[in-house]
Amino acid sequence: MSRRPRRNHSPAFKAKVALAAIRGERTLAELAEQFDVHPNQITQWRTQLLEGASGVFGAAAAVDPAPAVDVKMLHAKIGELTLENDFLSGALGKAGLLPSAGR
Repeated sequence: MSRRPRRNHSPAFKAKVALAAIRGERTLAELAEQFDVHPNQITQWRTQLLEGASGVFGAAAAVDPAPAVDVKMLHAKIGELTLENDFLSGALGKAGLLPSAGR
């Protein structure tokens, strides 16, 4: 007996199967036959859906907070880049390579 290659199901398909299992209109065996998925897999998807359902209504819990930004480091980098720009602008001006603003 040959084994079937591993399949990857889309989240939409998983949700569809899990919702059908939650409705309870058919048995797990019937759903497994209908969707061509093992009954244990349907049970796992159903459990994941029930555990994750509270996250849909909890907006604060669902949104990941933005990573903390080190403002001191950003200000230091701005200062460093400003210093480099000023230095290069002066050097190019002395060398006569900096185009004038009137052109």
